[in-house]
Amino acid sequence: MAANATGNPETREWGGGQTAFYAADTIVPFPLIERAEGIAMWDDQGRRYIDVSSGPVVSNIGHGNAHVADAMARQAKVLDYAFPRQVRNRPNIDFAERLARLAGPGFERVHLSSGGSEANESAIKFLRQYAIATGKPEKTKIVTRDPSYHGGTIANLAMNGEVMMLPFLEGFAEPSAKVPAPFTYRLPENHDAESYARHCAEVLEQTIQALGPQNVLAFVMEPVGGLSTGCIVPSADYMRRVRAICTRHGVHLVFDEVLCGMGRTGKFLAAHHWPDALPDIVTKAKGLGSGYSPLGAMLAPAEMVDELSRLTGFEFQYSYNANPISCAAGMAVLDEYERLGLTDKAASMGKDLRNGLERLKTTCPIVGDVRGMGMLYAVELVADQATKAPLPTTCKAADRARTHGPDNGLLIYSRPTSGGRYGDWFTVSPPLTITEAECDDMLQRLEATLVAFQVELTRAGVL
Repeated sequence: MAANATGNPETREWGGGQTAFYAADTIVPFPLIERAEGIAMWDDQGRRYIDVSSGPVVSNIGHGNAHVADAMARQAKVLDYAFPRQVRNRPNIDFAERLARLAGPGFERVHLSSGGSEANESAIKFLRQYAIATGKPEKTKIVTRDPSYHGGTIANLAMNGEVMMLPFLEGFAEPSAKVPAPFTYRLPENHDAESYARHCAEVLEQTIQALGPQNVLAFVMEPVGGLSTGCIVPSADYMRRVRAICTRHGVHLVFDEVLCGMGRTGKFLAAHHWPDALPDIVTKAKGLGSGYSPLGAMLAPAEMVDELSRLTGFEFQYSYNANPISCAAGMAVLDEYERLGLTDKAASMGKDLRNGLERLKTTCPIVGDVRGMGMLYAVELVADQATKAPLPTTCKAADRARTHGPDNGLLIYSRPTSGGRYGDWFTVSPPLTITEAECDDMLQRLEATLVAFQVELTRAGVL
C-alpha cells in the first residue's frame, strides 16, 4: 500500500485536487478560485486577480460569457452526446464548415478532439496513415525544434524539445529529431537574428538529409512560439525557407497553433501572416473552446483527407470526438469573436500592450527582452540588461516571478524551459476582451510584481 494511503482514515486527507500531484516546491499556495468574469477571477476570500496569461493562453474570450454558457446549456438539453463512428450530428457539421471557411483554402477538412495534445497526435497519426496508404511506409521520422512544446501524451513528450524530459524518455519512447529554434534575443557568437534564422533553416535541411528524406514524415513547429521559446516570432525569410525545404524533400509541414492560433496573433490562423509559406496541416485548441469546453482540431486539405478516405480511411477515434456540446461551445466562441471583433482587436490592442511592456524595461532592470505579436508576449528576465546575462538557474526565476503575482492581484503563467538553459520568461497574454483601462491596470500591477521580485533577488545577493 502506498505511504500516503496509510494512517487513521479519520485524519487522512482525501482527494487533494490536481495540485496534490505537483512538485511541492512550486506550490505557492495557489488561490482557491470561486468565480470568474471577464479578465478577472475571485478567490474564496473575495480577492480579485487579473488573469494575465488567460490561464495557459486558453481563455481568449474572457470568463463568464453568457452567450457561450447558454449555447452549451441549450445543446445539452437537446443532444448531449453522439459518437461520430455511429451517427452524425448537426453541431459538428456546422462548426466544421465555419471553422474551415475561416481557415481558408487548403484547410477544408476538420477533425475534432478534446484538446491540443490529441489534436497534435491526430495530425501525426493522420500523416502516418496517409503515408502507409500511399505506399510510403518507411516514413516514420518526425523533426521538431529545440526547445518546443506539443503536448503531454507520451508521443507528444517525445516530440517536445525539452531537455529535462530526456531521463523520462530514455528506453521508454523515441524522441523526435531536433533542430534549433530561431531565437532572436540571446544568439550564438557571430550571428544576428537574420543569420541565425538562416542557420536554423540550414540545420533543418541537413537533418532531413541525414535521416533520409524518404524516411521523414513531418516537421512540426509553432509558427509563433509559445511558452517553450518565449513567444519568438520568426522572420518571413525563415518561414519561406522552411516551406521550401519541406516541399523539396517531400516532408509534411505541420503548424502547431494550439497556443498561437485563434486570432491571438492578429490573424485567425498565425499561418495567415505568411501566405506564401502555408503548412500542410494546422492544429488548434486552447482558444478554440476558450476554456468553456475541452476542444481541439486538426485542419487538413480536402484533397488528402478525401484520398485517404477512399484508400483506407482515418479510423482513429476518441470518445469525445465531435461532442455536440463542445461543438456548440466552439460555435458560440466564434460568435463572440465575430461580435466583438477580437482578432482585429488583438492586432490593435496588442500594439498598446507591447508599448506598455517595453516601458517596463526602463523601470525594471531585470526585464531583458519583450517579444511576441498580437496579444501574445513573453517577458524575459535577466541579471543584466546590457550583457543579457541570465539569472542563475537556482533562482527558478520564472516560478519566483509567478509567486509574486498574487500579492499584486495577478495570475501569471510560467514554467522553466529546459531547466532554464535558454533563459527565463513568462507570458503576458490576457483575454482578448481586455479594455484599455484594464490593460493599464494590469501593467501597473505587473511592474509592482517585478519590483518585488527584484528586491528579493537583491536581498539574496543575486543582483
